[in-house]
Amino acid sequence: MPSSIPPLPGLTRYTWWGPVPEGLFTKTQLDREGLKPGSDPVGQVLYHGNCYAPLYEKSAAVPKRGCSPAQRAVLDRARELQYVCRRCGDGRDYPLGRGRWCEPCSYAAELYGAHAKAQRFAREIVTDPASTLLVTAAGPGEYAKPETVAVIRVHDQELLHEGPAGAYGTPERGALLDRLDVLLDGRRVVHETDRGPVSRYPAMLVTPPGKHLTSERDNLHAWLRPHRESGEKADYVSRLWRAWFAWTRDEWSSMASEPWDQERGVWVAWDRTAQAADDARVQAALLHRIAGGTEPVWERARWIEDGHGEPELPQRRRRRMTTAA
Repeated sequence: MPSSIPPLPGLTRYTWWGPVPEGLFTKTQLDREGLKPGSDPVGQVLYHGNCYAPLYEKSAAVPKRGCSPAQRAVLDRARELQYVCRRCGDGRDYPLGRGRWCEPCSYAAELYGAHAKAQRFAREIVTDPASTLLVTAAGPGEYAKPETVAVIRVHDQELLHEGPAGAYGTPERGALLDRLDVLLDGRRVVHETDRGPVSRYPAMLVTPPGKHLTSERDNLHAWLRPHRESGEKADYVSRLWRAWFAWTRDEWSSMASEPWDQERGVWVAWDRTAQAADDARVQAALLHRIAGGTEPVWERARWIEDGHGEPELPQRRRRRMTTAA
């Protein structure tokens, strides 16, 4: 209940029920008698906190139209269905609420929604001639020093730059930073990863050896931050692939993670080498496959394994996807 409903201008105000004239009723009071207002309000009464309710003349009220047998049957059926999952048909002893999904299906729907968004975001990237993927490559090790750097235009997969990263503080590194400033100016910059290894972050190019990464250095160059329209819509290849692949740690997860197994540990769909140009080509092609829907999805993705198919997306989301396609 709202804490305040301002009074309507031009109508008599009653601050309690005592002085309200006989024959004036609120909508709720009329409804209890099977009536509804048949004219404009003629007054208003303060009934809760600072809330005013309009008052109507009962003599001008009209009967509410009752439900037909067919309408009553529809309402009764709707009440029954609020306990039944609309996707799998399983029943619950409590109302399922908005969306009418049971818990397992709601997890599948959440994952599939992120999967569908990943494709839509990938389509935006591959169709934008200004989208460029910046890859900083290094050897094995979480904090290995950058060895090579590459920039590829995602739209046509044309390599715009490849070369050594140089050592921190050297003229070679300085020339590379200047080159990236010019090359990436005004472009939609895509990064490889948002979850490590740290050696793959472009920010390593401006981080002194032995120092920790810090967001304070992000302001040194605009391309140190990927294109970002919102928290969920930041341009990282790993984030898009993670949502598309839809791997989860258990059946109760509603958020995709990067796959992990005993043999390989955490892994992704592309090799991470010290050759940035090769890695950039592979990742650009990956974005095109996600956009086209041909990149493989985890065979145990929730909406696949449960056998109930792709969850139906809400109307607004489906309309946005159709427009993007």
